[in-house]
Amino acid sequence: MGQADWAREIARTLLEAPLPRRWAHVQGVARQARSLAPILGDDADVLESAAWLHDIGYTPDLAVTGFHPLDGARYLRDCERADPVLCGLVAYHSCAINEARDRGLADVLAEEFIPANGFLSDALTYCDMTTTPDGQPVAVENRLNEIQTRYGAGHLVTRFIQQSSTHLIGAVRAIERVQVGTA
Repeated sequence: MGQADWAREIARTLLEAPLPRRWAHVQGVARQARSLAPILGDDADVLESAAWLHDIGYTPDLAVTGFHPLDGARYLRDCERADPVLCGLVAYHSCAINEARDRGLADVLAEEFIPANGFLSDALTYCDMTTTPDGQPVAVENRLNEIQTRYGAGHLVTRFIQQSSTHLIGAVRAIERVQVGTA
């Protein structure tokens, strides 16, 4: 079994029954990751694995801090003995460090996990920010609007999305430029 197959089974086990909509989103994010394989080379498997696992921290049994990137990365490190690069991708996915600051967890995140390289991080952001909660492809601007609408004005997640939107859109555009360049 390859790493992506292993990751898919962990995500399925943790998300499918308790959080079916989150499971649908993760499946869509993994599809996006597979579509990037031609531009990722040897990193394709780790990106797909991160796509499967990026939201496992929402699972009720894993939610310790209430900050899903940290909770998911801790589970992967402590229970699954996952590769540090994979744990870093999950811990820092989609500008999570900005939300960690608002939650008072930035130092904890930085002490426990190392961010992945910029291109892999951008690729995971692309996959996450171009997939709806139901797993369908979507333009990044529509995804950001959906998140803000879902959480509502004044919510910590809404503030995080607003402060991170330039970087999130930039990451998506960077991956789109590479895709066009290889087409």
